[in-house]
Amino acid sequence: MNDNHLGDFLRARRAGLRPEDVGMASYGARRVAGLRREEVAVLAGVNADYYTRLEQGRERNPSPQVVDALSRALRLDADARAHLYRLAGATPNDRPSVHADERVSPSLRQLMDGYPNTPAFVMSRTLDLLAVNALADALYAPFEPADNLARMTFLDPAGRTFYTDWDRAAQATVANLREATGFDPDNPRLRELVRTLTEHSADFTRLWNAHAVRGKTQDAKNFLHPDVGPLTLTYQAFDVRDAPGRQLVIYHAEPGSPSAHSLNLLGSLHATRRRPDPRPHR
Repeated sequence: MNDNHLGDFLRARRAGLRPEDVGMASYGARRVAGLRREEVAVLAGVNADYYTRLEQGRERNPSPQVVDALSRALRLDADARAHLYRLAGATPNDRPSVHADERVSPSLRQLMDGYPNTPAFVMSRTLDLLAVNALADALYAPFEPADNLARMTFLDPAGRTFYTDWDRAAQATVANLREATGFDPDNPRLRELVRTLTEHSADFTRLWNAHAVRGKTQDAKNFLHPDVGPLTLTYQAFDVRDAPGRQLVIYHAEPGSPSAHSLNLLGSLHATRRRPDPRPHR
């Protein structure tokens, strides 16, 4: 992975804006898409040479005031703005000093198991599935293995069928994973995962280089499960306060909907398959 995370992010977001997007007139032919460095510098009220050094990695720790000005100049939303602050080192408390233990506490596992009628799982910032309840296990049964949402989306053959709107799911997955670089860019698991995905998926590489950033909060997703057919589920993601970087994700279906009936059927099928055969073995 390139170590100039701040510069890469600024360059990518600059390339995604046109002069008319920010109320500027366009002069002369443009060799590349997006705003010129000088235009971003004007919008942010900073020296053009200083901004160039930020993109080139010769300056890596702009002040909070400069970061805020760049956020406004580049029209960043809340997630992207927070990501820029972390890349600039303006929120040091957000970055763990050591890599977190990946074990999930027994109390949290018990909490997930208390949701027998809805899929629930705990994931890390790198989208590793650290613990799942029975219905989440059933939901992700098409994947071999169900270990990491990014790997499952891009490298597992089941991903293209399981996610009905694969392009949308892929974009969201990469934006979630990109957010992790702002918290802990030197995380060996993150580096390993990105290396593997870029080596084996051109789609991932294209989306990764776009530098879109999004936190996982809530959304609706459409799935096609081989056992029960189409599912439309909405998820909510909650931070695990005693384990920074982890989230508890809970899916649910609209009560009384076809998806709710299908989800109940999926749970029954999964329970039947896992139930030991009471007949004596010959």
